[in-house]
Amino acid sequence: MSKRPLAENNENGKTKKPTTTATRQTSLLSMFKPLPPKNDKPTETATSTAVAATSSVDLFKGVDKDTLALLDLEITTLRYEWLKVLRPELTKPYFVQLKQFLKAEADAKKTIFPPACDIYSWSNLTPPSQVKVVILGQDPYHNVNQAHGLCFSVRKDVRIPPSLVNIYEALSRDYADFKKPKHGYLEDWAKQGVLLLNTSLTVRAHDAGSHANRGWEKFTDAVIQHLNEKKANIVFLLWGAHAQKKGAKINGSNGREEIDWNCLTD
Repeated sequence: MSKRPLAENNENGKTKKPTTTATRQTSLLSMFKPLPPKNDKPTETATSTAVAATSSVDLFKGVDKDTLALLDLEITTLRYEWLKVLRPELTKPYFVQLKQFLKAEADAKKTIFPPACDIYSWSNLTPPSQVKVVILGQDPYHNVNQAHGLCFSVRKDVRIPPSLVNIYEALSRDYADFKKPKHGYLEDWAKQGVLLLNTSLTVRAHDAGSHANRGWEKFTDAVIQHLNEKKANIVFLLWGAHAQKKGAKINGSNGREEIDWNCLTD
């Protein structure tokens, strides 16, 4: 992994001196450590949930009934902060066509991964205001019980896939303090500001790349564009050839830097 220091911007837009490699290593490593024991106090009330649901629907006033039906999953499962950001994309022709394609797949009894309820897991665990690192993969794992909406991640009772094994090994080489987990569940990373995003958010079972070039790439471009324009000092990790194509949309002179890792294979 490249260890070039990151440039940062201060509040006046002036460029600071790059951070040292040691500082950057410490900062990045903190993203890949387990979270401390969580407080059991609830963080969201039923009232706030209801308000968010109402606000989500309000974003789509004036949209025709057929399109609203197609967008039900987005309206009900995308975190509100992301829904607000991505609302303009959701009614564009390409996204409506994508949703029509996914409906046709479902109507044809095709098995799609991840399950619909998990497609936007990344949005619920990592709101835009909290993003510090973006990890971009290609498309979800296409075998049973693997994909759950976070790129490269699998739940704790699932065998760690080879690509994630390679990620752990790379982290171990670059960060002496990194301890390889015994599972592949990356939820703690997501909760600490690591946005785990694939370039395509769905895939047909046992058919890698089957939902590529259907519109997901434009949608995830919009995610990257928002973060690149609105948030400073994000580290982008582009893993795999498909993800690396997003590099053209990342402005490295504005406190960001892309880091390509080519060691990942499924």
